[in-house]
Amino acid sequence: MTRCAFIIDQDLPRGLIANTAAILAMTLGKERPDLIGHAVLDADGNRHQGITTIVMPILMSDTDGLMELRKRAASQATSGIEVIDVTEAAQRAKSYDAYELGIGEMRHDHLRYLGLCLHGPARLVRSLTGDLPLMK
Repeated sequence: MTRCAFIIDQDLPRGLIANTAAILAMTLGKERPDLIGHAVLDADGNRHQGITTIVMPILMSDTDGLMELRKRAASQATSGIEVIDVTEAAQRAKSYDAYELGIGEMRHDHLRYLGLCLHGPARLVRSLTGDLPLMK
C-alpha cells in the first residue's frame, strides 16, 4: 500500500506553506500519475477532473527536522521510499535555469529545505513521519 506525506517548515508564512505544498503535489502527480483517479461526473452530468486517490496529510517540522528527515528518508531509498523536496534555493530562483545553476553550486549540507514529500510503502512513510504533528 502506498502512503504519502507532505512535511513543511512550520516557520514559513502561510503563502509559502501553500506554495510549497502546491509544488510538492505537482511534482508528485508527475512522478506518480497512478495516484490520480479518473474524471467523474456529478448528478447533472458535469465533469470533474480526477483527484488524488490517497490521503496526503500535511505535517509540520522545523528546518533542522526537515534536513534530518531528508537524510533518513534518502538512506531508505532501496526500500522503495521516494523523496521530493523544495528548497529555499528553488523558492528564490526567478527561473528554472537559475534554480538549476544555483543549486548546482550548493553543497547538500548548505541547503535549507522548505518542504518534503515522502511517498512509498505505507509502513516506511509512517515510520519516518509518525511523530510529526498535522498542520493546523
